[in-house]
Amino acid sequence: MSVADLPIVNACLNALSAILLTTGYVFIRRGNKNAHRNCMISAFVTSTIFLVCYLTYHFMVKAVTRFEKPAWFRPIYLLILFSHLALAIAIIPLVLVTLRRAIKVRFDLHKQIARWTWPIWMYVSVTGVVIYLLLYQIFPQH
Repeated sequence: MSVADLPIVNACLNALSAILLTTGYVFIRRGNKNAHRNCMISAFVTSTIFLVCYLTYHFMVKAVTRFEKPAWFRPIYLLILFSHLALAIAIIPLVLVTLRRAIKVRFDLHKQIARWTWPIWMYVSVTGVVIYLLLYQIFPQH
């Protein structure tokens, strides 16, 4: 495996996070707190591994792939990318606070913030996969 393989690894980690987040949501809606906890901790670990891989890739490659073609789709891509990046930065403290409240058994406060954390985290995970698909599979930039 080389650094060039990290974009697909990152997309897979984002997809796995989205699956774990969805499964965790289903479990808590059904009242299965243990399964919910396990899914959410797994999503946190998966997202942390993603962040390490993402930073490793960008520190080692030191280049950003620019989306140029097709020109008509570039504004749509940039809208997805910029919303993804802004929310990816915002989600870090939200996840940490949400996780901390659960660890401290402050489920009332945990539930309040989780209502915001979960959809943002899902959006970031799903759009991470979408960005990979657009940039490397659907409209490969050469």
